[in-house]
Amino acid sequence: MRTLNDIIPPSRRKETSQPTNPASRELLNLSADKPPKFPYVTLLVVALVVAVSIGALFYFSTTKVEVTPSTVSAAVQSSFSANKSSGDLPFEIITAQKIASQSVKGSGTKTVNSSASGTITIYNTQAKAQKLVANTRFATVAGLIFRIRSAVTVPGGTSANPGSTTAKVYADKPGSSYNVGPTSFTVPGFAGMPQETMVYARSSSAMTGGASGNTPIVDTDLETQARGALKTALAPDLLASIQTQIPAGYVLVPGSATTVYEELASAPSSTTGMVEVKEQGTITAIIFPNTALAKAIASSVAGLVYQGEPLTLTSTDNLLLAAVDMPGPDDEIFSFTLAGTASLVHTVDPDRIAAAIAGRTRSAAEVALTNYPEIKRAVIILRPFWRQTFPQDPSSINVVIASALTI
Repeated sequence: MRTLNDIIPPSRRKETSQPTNPASRELLNLSADKPPKFPYVTLLVVALVVAVSIGALFYFSTTKVEVTPSTVSAAVQSSFSANKSSGDLPFEIITAQKIASQSVKGSGTKTVNSSASGTITIYNTQAKAQKLVANTRFATVAGLIFRIRSAVTVPGGTSANPGSTTAKVYADKPGSSYNVGPTSFTVPGFAGMPQETMVYARSSSAMTGGASGNTPIVDTDLETQARGALKTALAPDLLASIQTQIPAGYVLVPGSATTVYEELASAPSSTTGMVEVKEQGTITAIIFPNTALAKAIASSVAGLVYQGEPLTLTSTDNLLLAAVDMPGPDDEIFSFTLAGTASLVHTVDPDRIAAAIAGRTRSAAEVALTNYPEIKRAVIILRPFWRQTFPQDPSSINVVIASALTI
């Protein structure tokens, strides 16, 4: 079967492939001569990407200095003197108390008739000191009477900062009903007088030792073993408890805490034939402001180039405090020695650093930062990349202090 191409001669095939209509030929020529369209959309996308990129650079722009503080490790073997709550090296006294008990087999009973006792802090808001004679009475809210057995003088003070002293008090009568917990006291002898509201007392721990009647007893050797075990168990608990009493910014140096144990009266156990042996532990610790102690240590170390700049102790683990006598509640001065190795880190003030480099070029800021002994290393970060000068306003400069070990 033949097709049309087979019938039409090749010379005529070329002619038939071209449009014979003049109008068609003119349309084809016009299409060929028309210029290409301008790529508005493409240019718009490119411009948008550039604008977003520049905006991102400015949005994420940074003027920051990352500072690593200078540190020093110094061997210490020096004597120090601290003043209570004042001076270049102040100290504070904190205490914690816990009671532990253990059930042991009883070996009979005994008749006892003992009075409870404990320690109170007496306060005075008068400007003048107040003397209290021996046997002065102190009454709880419930009306239980306790007495001091020795005269005391309470320093004068104010309502905001009362004078104070501590004293031991004894229950007026025997019996376990006087074994009261921490409470407040008034002085009945001042009733109706101005001192009635100006002199008062508080206890921070329970009154103990009050008993009357038949009390269970235990074998002496068994009781000694039990009390030894209770002391061993109390020691870490007391140390953990005193740690929670340390205010922010203060440190406790090993050797500055002392613990006293007191045998409390045994009591019948809830289990027949058993006796509760009780032991009370009281830990007292001397603490110092971190920065004040660090400054005192740095000033005492021979050969250490120190000009009084702020320092902090990063650890007290390698220091040991020793003293002939630990201060009592009324002592104003505490003399002691420190031995060991002190780990000190300089305190960097971000505002001071920001003010020093404000308005400076990168190179000028680098030179300026070398004048600060508290800085070990400083990394300057300026973004975008073409920015080479810090802002004039120090508050616009972010100074980041590298984290250091803390106590």
